[in-house]
Amino acid sequence: MSNYQNIFTQVQVRGPFEEGLPLRRDYSSQPSGAFFSWLLGKIGNAQVGPLHLGFTGVASLFCGFIAIEIIGLNMWASVGWDPIEFVRQLPWLALEPPPPEQGLNIMPPLAQGGWWLMAGFFLTAALILWWVRTYNRAKALGLGTHVAWAFASAIWLYLVLGFIRPILMGSWSEAVPFGIFPHLDWTGSFSITYGNLFYNPFHALSIVFLYGSALLFAMHGATVLAISRYGGEREIEQITDRGTAFERGALFWRWTMGFNATAESIHRWAWWFAVLCTLTGGIGILLTGTAVPNWYDWAVEHDFAPGYDVSSTYVGTPMPVPEALPVAPDVSGTGTLEPALPEGGIIPAPDPAAAPAAPIEGTAPLTQPADPT
Repeated sequence: MSNYQNIFTQVQVRGPFEEGLPLRRDYSSQPSGAFFSWLLGKIGNAQVGPLHLGFTGVASLFCGFIAIEIIGLNMWASVGWDPIEFVRQLPWLALEPPPPEQGLNIMPPLAQGGWWLMAGFFLTAALILWWVRTYNRAKALGLGTHVAWAFASAIWLYLVLGFIRPILMGSWSEAVPFGIFPHLDWTGSFSITYGNLFYNPFHALSIVFLYGSALLFAMHGATVLAISRYGGEREIEQITDRGTAFERGALFWRWTMGFNATAESIHRWAWWFAVLCTLTGGIGILLTGTAVPNWYDWAVEHDFAPGYDVSSTYVGTPMPVPEALPVAPDVSGTGTLEPALPEGGIIPAPDPAAAPAAPIEGTAPLTQPADPT
């Protein structure tokens, strides 16, 4: 029965290259160029290409290349152009946004966020141009534009973090730096500064849709693989004419949890969960600092988080500690503690005369022990 688990592609079909449908005249020329890949055929279609870039695709790649060059060269310069240090420290290197004193200046000095603004401009242009390309390719093939609008939801979160919210806050310094660990550090600092994002209800919704997307994808993928022995991977046919494959899959989930999605609605569920993940996350970030200065205070006020009795607890600026001399170790032999000398003072050595006399090794004591009688 292990042959039916279908964890990876076991049969690769090789035939003439599939060029796809002919495009309408107003969508430029037909793309060309394709080859087969055995390795990619193990996880998907063995044919690679044809790839249609068009003007927007080429422009997007060009802008993306400039953005990556600006970010990478600045990171490399930060380690003195040492290639070994660049590779070793790459996860910690960053291109920082302008400092707070620059505000929303669109032409700050290059060393004070100018490079960050340039990289952000070209990266944003690359993403928007790629979105236009995605939309046009769907229209050219007569498809719905679901992929383009799902991509737009991710671009929305990106724009909120690096463009919309910094403008509303009045400073580019509120934006996210470019870098792996630096952007994670920014996330932690951002949460602490504004009272813990865990109390942000839109952040909570975003996490729900994130985990929900993973769960739905796993459930759907496992179901289709489980019924692939009956042709369940031919999902379009199963949608229009439900056969034994999806009938068995639906029966499994009704037996398991009392409810099942259809072959069509499961994709709608997955699309909405993925789109709402970044959509609600962007709303939560946009409200932080602009409408809600502290999410914990907001949560307590709206009975979303428990309040704590601080009537006997000081929670303000740390209280000053009265100056007091530290206590030095006992050097007198009397068992009393003496204040330490001021800084720079010399602790006196113990007085030998004050110490009890000890007998010389191998000799009798100088005094006779007392008579117990």
